Amino acid sequence: MHEEMLTSRAVHCPYCDTAFELLVDASQGSHMTWEDCPRCCAPIQLRISVSPQSGELEEVALGRDDDVV
Repeated sequence: MHEEMLTSRAVHCPYCDTAFELLVDASQGSHMTWEDCPRCCAPIQLRISVSPQSGELEEVALGRDDDVV
């Protein structure tokens, strides 16, 4: 993990709508992972998009476990 590549994003749980800060490591490139909601503990699918040219975080998409593609 590279601290200079960490980005904080304000997001909302797709289950209970709780707002929380998500710390994303853009040094991993584009990827999918899971994070549990800090309030309701539901599994949230994260789709992280990172620009291959600049390495900048482009998008963080959250989904419910039944939305998995």
